[in-house]
Amino acid sequence: MRTFGLIGYHLDHSFSKKYFTEKFEREQIKDCVYENYELDKLDGLRLRMLSIPSLEGLNVTIPYKEKITELLDDSDEIVIDIKACNCIKITGGKWIGYNTDVVAFEQSFKPNLKPNHTKALILGTGGASKAVTYVLRKLGIEILFVSCSKSGVGYIDYSAINNEIIRSYPVIINCTPVGTFPDVANSPKIPYGLLTSSHYLYDLTYNPQKTLFLSQGEGQGTQIKNGFQMLELQAEESWRIWNM
Repeated sequence: MRTFGLIGYHLDHSFSKKYFTEKFEREQIKDCVYENYELDKLDGLRLRMLSIPSLEGLNVTIPYKEKITELLDDSDEIVIDIKACNCIKITGGKWIGYNTDVVAFEQSFKPNLKPNHTKALILGTGGASKAVTYVLRKLGIEILFVSCSKSGVGYIDYSAINNEIIRSYPVIINCTPVGTFPDVANSPKIPYGLLTSSHYLYDLTYNPQKTLFLSQGEGQGTQIKNGFQMLELQAEESWRIWNM
């Protein structure tokens, strides 16, 4: 039996196990299983995984996309560049890191871009934002990070988002977990009343389908998109990597 799985913390509502279990059933893939591996720390992970000799691949989610890079034997060029990994192929005892979020975000984000979408606010600076940043730079979109914890050139605090910032940055991407179930009553602290129909809000969250962030943007006439398609695309890219 070929084994795959997800490592992270608080996996009760994770997408991956359900997606792959249904995929295996739907496509009549009989020799594969996908499991959740809940971890409160990464210490001893590789030793623990040795007890599963059939393990061929792992997905990585919050909060380990950055920290996991320290445990890899090798990585593709994207992981080396952005220092974040969400997919591991295990072959010959070696762990090789990939980032399928990059491909998935680009394919789900790009079709909705308009000519005026030349600048973007990225809310959050965690592992998920690294893939988003890589794609935006590839597309030539200017970036300004919004963070509660980082400061300096290219970073602002939420309190600094004013009318001029909102007007100048028509793309706003939520890379934080704020608004994710069960925290559905909260949203990133931006001035939603300043948004217009020229804006494009993208939320990496998929649960709920329409977060308060997206709902408030939609109320202002903005274009919105959640992270569900991105999750499906990254899962399929992981499957391609595990089987190549």
